[in-house]
Amino acid sequence: MKNNQFAIEPVDRATELKELLASHFIDDTIDQLNDPLAVWQELLHKTTLEAKNETVFKQKLNNYLATPETTLGDFLDSHQPLTNDIFYRVALQLLEFDVGNDFKLEDPIQAMKQIKLPIVGEPIKTKADLLHAWYLLLCTHTKNGQTYLDKLAQAGYFVPFYEKTTEPLFFNGKAQAVFDPHQLIRDVVYVEAPLDTDEDGKRDLLKVEILRPKQTQDGYRAPVLYTASPYNQGINDEAGDAAMHNVDVPLAAKEPNHLTYKDIHYQETPKELPAKRKIAGEQQEADETFAMEAPYTLNDYFLTRGFAVVYAAGIGTKDSDGIRATGAVSETVSTIAVIEWLAGNRTAFTNKTDNIEIKAWWSTGKIAMTGRSYLGTLAVAAATTGVSGLKTVVSEAAISSWYDYYHDGGLVAAPDTFQGEDMDVLATEVFSRMQKPGDYLKIKDFFDQVLQTMAKDQDRQTGNYSHYWDERNYVNNVKNIKADMIMVHGLNDWNVKPRNVGNLWNALRDAPITKKLILHQGQHIYINAFRSLDFTDMMNLWFSHELFGLDNHAEDLLPDVLIQDNVQPETWTSYADWQAPTDKKQAFNFEAKELVPETVPVRTAAASFSDHLDPEIFDFYKKHLNVWERDLLTTNHDTKGENQLRDNRLIFKTSRYDEDTYIDGSVQLKIRVAVNEPFGMLSFQLVDYGDAKRLTVSPTILASKSLSGAYDWRRDNLREFTLQKEATPWKMITKGHINLQNRHNAYQVDELKANDFYDLTVELQPTFYHLLAGHQLGLVVYATDFATTVRGNQELQYSLQINQCKITLPIK
Repeated sequence: MKNNQFAIEPVDRATELKELLASHFIDDTIDQLNDPLAVWQELLHKTTLEAKNETVFKQKLNNYLATPETTLGDFLDSHQPLTNDIFYRVALQLLEFDVGNDFKLEDPIQAMKQIKLPIVGEPIKTKADLLHAWYLLLCTHTKNGQTYLDKLAQAGYFVPFYEKTTEPLFFNGKAQAVFDPHQLIRDVVYVEAPLDTDEDGKRDLLKVEILRPKQTQDGYRAPVLYTASPYNQGINDEAGDAAMHNVDVPLAAKEPNHLTYKDIHYQETPKELPAKRKIAGEQQEADETFAMEAPYTLNDYFLTRGFAVVYAAGIGTKDSDGIRATGAVSETVSTIAVIEWLAGNRTAFTNKTDNIEIKAWWSTGKIAMTGRSYLGTLAVAAATTGVSGLKTVVSEAAISSWYDYYHDGGLVAAPDTFQGEDMDVLATEVFSRMQKPGDYLKIKDFFDQVLQTMAKDQDRQTGNYSHYWDERNYVNNVKNIKADMIMVHGLNDWNVKPRNVGNLWNALRDAPITKKLILHQGQHIYINAFRSLDFTDMMNLWFSHELFGLDNHAEDLLPDVLIQDNVQPETWTSYADWQAPTDKKQAFNFEAKELVPETVPVRTAAASFSDHLDPEIFDFYKKHLNVWERDLLTTNHDTKGENQLRDNRLIFKTSRYDEDTYIDGSVQLKIRVAVNEPFGMLSFQLVDYGDAKRLTVSPTILASKSLSGAYDWRRDNLREFTLQKEATPWKMITKGHINLQNRHNAYQVDELKANDFYDLTVELQPTFYHLLAGHQLGLVVYATDFATTVRGNQELQYSLQINQCKITLPIK
């Protein structure tokens, strides 16, 4: 078990005392005490919240041990001097660490150091020393993934603050839970966007759901966390399933072209808009409310800390106007219209009929965007407009280019577990106007036409990058970003593949903003409830700085790049950069079944494989992707029984590494290949071969519904990646695909002659990977990827001139 805390702000003793006073840990009783033992006992009394009288308090004290032989209650009664050993022995118990399992009673200081919990360096001899140690303890994480102060907040410590709270309370640079979440005001307004996407002659109105502290009724102004979620008003699962595309289609030859980027570059064409609605009046209070939103637990945490939270599903969703056209500029305009209203720069109405204006008078005009996947994608899109009022974005698993979501190297390449999905399918999924039959009746025919146009423009026939996809590439507009950016992504996310965050990070490297990057070992997940990382505290430090203007050194305290190790559980390391240009590389030439250092002469000239399977085997693999992956990566001599893919891929391995090695960035392949038809594709997987207990694919729930950070409030599961119980023989590190006719780029199509050899360069998805000593790196070369590409099961035979093939690894 390792504690990784990056959000503890170092402050001086005077600031500590001021904050302890403001948070009522220091009061008149404490002021009158000088003995550190007596002060400690009073602080323990304040924080034993379940005890309503002295009897229960003493009863609770005797649940803890002050020494291996003495309970805390007996120790306090004995009036023996307080020592650091005793303070931290009790502290570990208050922090919920288990005696015997997590630490030994005999040496609590060593346990604090091993778990990486902060401790004071000097002896606790005076009242001032005790208060300093207590302050640091309040900032320290418990075993169950929250600061001790948040644990107290969850137990009710800040409930007495509710009635008197008029402004945020900050402790150690972070806002505290002094706002009553049960007194939230819930409003619905309709923002008028500068759009008419349903072409009904009226500007689109967008439904916005607002949760704000009741104190905003009495003059308090709140900064806003805004999540743009197309799923917020519901999704159409059945309609989406019905719209999925058949991927069991043959790969076909493409007509060569000589396109340049200039030919396909997107430039917006201004459209004439209907006039704005004439304002018939103004009021402060909303006409409409709502019972329950589709929440994000990170937002829930901040609702008790003086922030307002706003959700909007955008155009084409239930109770809003317009249509969906996934990734189009109109989606971005729809997203920032809400920001503009929150910042006082756009009109909203109390309902969709009366034209009564309502302003965001309760907002400070300072906005952050949050969210994962499509939600984080719209946050990135909004940032690239430079919209006024948007101070920061925390994007998790966000798409930076929709082409990189649904395509790869001139191929249709599905996101993980969504074979057959594309832009039109996703638009159908989130077009929740469909769920209001009366509203849908008016718009169905028009939306069907939009879907037909999308199906044509997304071009599943060629898989090429085009004008359509260039409109949906937010990296093109990174130069406009003014908001500070925090990007979070999983190194094992094969839904929104790592290239999305990699390209965005590279584009932002020299931008004049503050930017941070967090890379975890997960797939397509949130990480705000992990035990090993104080992510929620980090975001509290960040938002308190960005939205409240607190000078808490968040820009310096939070690492520029933070990466979770894939070998050691609960290990996070700070770095200056990710995938930065480097001269330190490892290069290997291909040999028969081997990857040999580039200095070693290559003897073997060629190797080949087929892309065709017997129909029965082909159908079996389609239905059992886990078996297909196992057979793909398992070398023939390791297979128990017959491996049906033995002739359908090539595997090349290095010798065993003699030291731990870190791969940092994009692995580059130079391949010389021929195919027996005038079309073809290649797929690649870089694999770690070696028996090891690896981290679980998905986080393990350590404690169900245990986290909220506020009293009697919404709870989240505590999670963490843990080691698998059994060793596995391999792990896929990264992968990539390419259409052989897109040898230069994804929009230029080259001629491919059957049986002629061609040189191509492929960059695999960027990664950061810790390869253990004793393990081998393997490269698997194949064609059809059952989980990702089209599956034509064609009679294709591929040949590699392997003495002209090379792999280059960027090494940290």
